[in-house]
Amino acid sequence: MRDYFIRRLLLIPPTLLGVTIIVFAITRLVPGGPLERAIMESQQMAMGGSGSSQVAGQGMAISEAQLDKLREYYGFDKPLLQSYFSWLGKVLSGDLGSSYRYNEPVWSVIKERFPISLYYGLVTLVLTYAVCIPLGILKAVRHRTPVDNITSIFIFVGYAIPGYALGSLLILFFSVRLEWFPMGGFVSYNFHELSLIEQAQDLLHHSVLPLICYLVGSFALVTLLLKNHLMDNLAADYIRTAIAKGVSFRHSVTRHALRNSLIPIATTFGQNITLLVSGSFLIETIFDIDGFGLLGLNAILDRDYPVVMGVVLLASLLLLVGNIISDILVALVDPRIRFQ
Repeated sequence: MRDYFIRRLLLIPPTLLGVTIIVFAITRLVPGGPLERAIMESQQMAMGGSGSSQVAGQGMAISEAQLDKLREYYGFDKPLLQSYFSWLGKVLSGDLGSSYRYNEPVWSVIKERFPISLYYGLVTLVLTYAVCIPLGILKAVRHRTPVDNITSIFIFVGYAIPGYALGSLLILFFSVRLEWFPMGGFVSYNFHELSLIEQAQDLLHHSVLPLICYLVGSFALVTLLLKNHLMDNLAADYIRTAIAKGVSFRHSVTRHALRNSLIPIATTFGQNITLLVSGSFLIETIFDIDGFGLLGLNAILDRDYPVVMGVVLLASLLLLVGNIISDILVALVDPRIRFQ
């Protein structure tokens, strides 16, 4: 098993290399890049002013020499592979480049927003598994009882409502009408002037509505996944045999059926590592949360390619590490698993 995980770790660098090459090539080939946008903006400025600012015979607002400087600034003056390996060399030295939009190092831009998405991601992950696993067990044991039916209604209603749509409704009712919670933001403007207890209260006050939107979608998936697999295991022959031999129903559930039912939960756990930081850009947009997901969306829309590459690199790394964590959890839950 040790050799298997060592091989998985060794596969991370070539996988990241392939992913970044594809994304880097796409950023160079798609139209509407930063160079085209700079030319368009300069033409719009020239049209707004006098026509004498245009270069005669070219119909452009910038000269060829200025265009060459723009290509050099954006790194478009070199062939694709040469530009990629130049970027890769900087990454290996710890430099992700500079953002076109913020005029700051990419790592600084990401580092400012990473803790925000990490906070919401960790809280969402902990609450999801802390609530859904006991709830899934309860629904499987009390199948077709009022407890199961009532909880299923709330789960499916929450799953049917998109998080961003629910966020708009929550803001209109609890923030605008009742004024119980702030309309958006991660913390208040005077957060640094508050005491430690007041900072915790302010953070919790701003987190309630976004966390509800983050949780509604994952609750149904995890709860029903555990319930269905637990019911299948409770109907299996080995559970009936254990009960027939004198094992109590409670011990049959907790010591035998539950462990096998946790295998699909462990399989999907690693994929949630990426969600810890990516979050939902729609929810972040509605609640004005300047997180990692919104940063990636704005970088794509603004053609801020250094930030796009930094976001893709970090998200891909977390996904690959998460898959390895899933394999480890599956091996811990199911002793029959032997990775060769």
